[in-house]
Amino acid sequence: MRFRLLGPLAIDTSSGPVVLRRRRERCLLAVLLLHNHVPVPVERLAYLLWDGEPVPTARQLLHSHVSRVRSAVRAAGALVSSTGTSYQIDVDDESIDARRFSAMVAAARALSGPAERGAQLRAALDLWRGDALDDTVSAWLRPRLVGDLEELRLVATEEWLACGIATGRHVEVLPELTRLAAAHPTREGLLGLWMRALDGTGRSLEALEVYRRHQQRLAREFGLDPGPELQRLHLAVLRGRPAAPTDPAPPAKPSGPVPAQLPPAVRGFTGRGDALARLDALAATDPTATVICTVAGTAGIGKTTLVLHWAHRVADRFPDGQLYVNLRGFDRTAPPVDPAEALRGFLDALDVAPQRVPTGIEAQAALYRSHIAGRRMLLVLDNARDSDQVRPLLPGAGGCLVLVTSRNELSGLHTSEGAEPLVLDLLPPAEARSLLTARLGATRVAAESAAVDAIVEACAGLPLALAIVAARAAGRPGLPLADVAAELRQAAGRQLDAFTGAERDVDARAVLSWSYAALSPAAARMFRLLGLHPGPDVTAAAAAGLAGAPDAAAELAELSRANLLTEHDAGRYTFHDLLRAYAAEQVEAVDTAEDRAAARHRMLDHYLRTAYAATRLLSPHRETLELDPAPWPVDARQALAWFTAERQVLLAAIDQAARLGFDPHAWQLAWCLATFLDRQGLWGDWLHASLAGLAAAERLPDRHGAAHSHRLIAHVYLKLNRADDAQRHAVRALELYEELGDTGRQAQGHLNLAEIAVHRGQFDDGFRQSARARELFRAAGSPTGEANALNAMGWLHAQRGNHREAVATCREALALHQRLDNRQGEGETWDSLGFAHHHLGEYDSAIECFHRALALFEDTGDRCFEADTLHHLGDSLLAAGDAGAARDAWRRSLDVFDSLDHPDAAEVRAKLSADGG
Repeated sequence: MRFRLLGPLAIDTSSGPVVLRRRRERCLLAVLLLHNHVPVPVERLAYLLWDGEPVPTARQLLHSHVSRVRSAVRAAGALVSSTGTSYQIDVDDESIDARRFSAMVAAARALSGPAERGAQLRAALDLWRGDALDDTVSAWLRPRLVGDLEELRLVATEEWLACGIATGRHVEVLPELTRLAAAHPTREGLLGLWMRALDGTGRSLEALEVYRRHQQRLAREFGLDPGPELQRLHLAVLRGRPAAPTDPAPPAKPSGPVPAQLPPAVRGFTGRGDALARLDALAATDPTATVICTVAGTAGIGKTTLVLHWAHRVADRFPDGQLYVNLRGFDRTAPPVDPAEALRGFLDALDVAPQRVPTGIEAQAALYRSHIAGRRMLLVLDNARDSDQVRPLLPGAGGCLVLVTSRNELSGLHTSEGAEPLVLDLLPPAEARSLLTARLGATRVAAESAAVDAIVEACAGLPLALAIVAARAAGRPGLPLADVAAELRQAAGRQLDAFTGAERDVDARAVLSWSYAALSPAAARMFRLLGLHPGPDVTAAAAAGLAGAPDAAAELAELSRANLLTEHDAGRYTFHDLLRAYAAEQVEAVDTAEDRAAARHRMLDHYLRTAYAATRLLSPHRETLELDPAPWPVDARQALAWFTAERQVLLAAIDQAARLGFDPHAWQLAWCLATFLDRQGLWGDWLHASLAGLAAAERLPDRHGAAHSHRLIAHVYLKLNRADDAQRHAVRALELYEELGDTGRQAQGHLNLAEIAVHRGQFDDGFRQSARARELFRAAGSPTGEANALNAMGWLHAQRGNHREAVATCREALALHQRLDNRQGEGETWDSLGFAHHHLGEYDSAIECFHRALALFEDTGDRCFEADTLHHLGDSLLAAGDAGAARDAWRRSLDVFDSLDHPDAAEVRAKLSADGG
């Protein structure tokens, strides 16, 4: 008996083929076989068989289809069973060609030599008789049903072709490569193999043309450059170096970091045995398939607690790491997390350099999927609002397990993505008692059994409510549990008088109000005011600012003891969504609108003044704003650490300030974040913050703020390779500065336009803009600006071939920077001087300049300039005849460039390869 899915659907038995004539019946059998041993819900079957739009009679028709399929496959020895809401088939995996194909590919990857590996891969690929289920699935259904299979086929084909090149069969594999590369024009692995095959058959010019077309497409559609490996190959072909690898190892385990983003699990977890067993079963399914599970239930039911407990327990089954994001789908104080923001966080965890991350969400999702393809990873998408928020974060190929928690059941994911639903209900009384026993001790629980029963009943089996009650009772060991039960009954009565709604909401509210009523007045006020904070977490300093108090440590400690706040990281506190919502309700009910506005103003002032102090430490020669900086941080190291820890909070604060009418805070916070976000390469965040700042400044209206925002946006657009957008904003910034009569910032505007001209290769225009900037800086009495303009002029002299003029101009800039103790500007100018001396043949002088620049960049922590200068130093050392020292400089440069995923890494790697290093 054989079931063949890798081509037209076929059922082969010893007595001949079994034929299913109706397409929907073939489709039904295919779905069941692809989910062998796993029940498939009726709703999903109907969704798939009717291309996402089931007819009203789909259930009845499906029953008829199942009956005919069951009769047909019974002759083949297969069993189709029913659970009432699902159908399931059970056959030997070996009888399904799709399962055999996956196993053969995995076996091939375990072989050591390219010849043996290639032969095994070829045998696996020969199982295919065309497109999977090409007589069965519609164009709509194909990616949803067999997308993982077809992706594995393509990857296996790439690996087979790479083995062919490694064994010298360039001519044999070239036609297949040409066909596949045309069908998948953005797949850089295929393009690289195609270039290797062309180069290996003496068609190097065609290989270079492949690269040129790909480079133009990426720049036009995504604003990106080709990846470092393809750039390295391009240089190798240009230099006439052998392009084929000796033995291309299969990408069975992609390189890169192993992220471990799971938050800590809750101690003392008890119960949920059935749910844990269900998750264990999902993890044990086909490791080549993507498995999605939605964990739904009411607020406080323990969804996140369950998922994190289980995820930590099975983390070792996912050797390529765990990704986690709190999507904040039900946070009343801030909008849900945008999927693009979540994607940027995942790409950062996967060590994708920020300059490689495009701005559009579709392009970001594609890049993300390509980086997790082939990895065995666990993804936790916590607190999702709806299916649309989740879909961009789902993997594209098999191998991952995705857990999604939500108060909603996310039925869209069940039908369209095949997600398995897991709905949590209230804890049964026995498990509720176990939770209290774990927190309070068996002796105390056993001594007051009746009171414990009353507490369990009052908490209605809601884990969050039980945890809060247990926290208060544990903090007062002498308090009889009978008194706790009586207080809870009184609180529940008050809530029934004051509120209407679902019983569970009343139960939860009663426990929260009871715990809140037991707080000291200062802690109760702090709890309420924290409902105004944008999240995702808060420090003691920010909480003190919110409350207008010199210190908040005592109040935060009291809230933590009461389980109303969690110190999830050292000095950083967060809420459960239900508690945040309750705090927001209380602050609206108890505090006046004036008090709430004053608290938000104090909080935003705290963040703004601290951010201003921090950015002044990171960039002491940057222009200033009319702000009073906070007394902390006190050095650049602390400033960088503060920005790193508070980045998400500051971005949320900008959005909240803009939404609630604190527009000066919005644009000034965006201004303060610019240096940090630029140096960290977080250009997506920088663009988002700057655009929000611009909108806020224009609402005021504040022409100074708008001009600053336009200039920041021009900077970030240039980083994102969007020169036309950068030009538009830079010109508008300059127009506003001219209207304001701000000579110094007009000069900065011309310097921005010079930078854009250099990016476009328009060196004459860039020089004119830099010269104009110098005139205006001198007129404004800004020696720092004049020094920067002089260095730009010197660099542009060198780019235009005027190296003597470059040396003279840079020397003038250097003297100014040294007088001002501008170490960053001095380092950049030493690098420009070294570049000019090198091109004059004065290699010893160039080497000295580069060493001086390096010392300064190592001091300021500018790694990109450090790598660039090491690259230049290597060139000068080689020209001076010291090949060993040149290789050492290039290796150090390459280490930094590789860590940044910088495109210049390919050029440095090629130099090392050409020099035998």
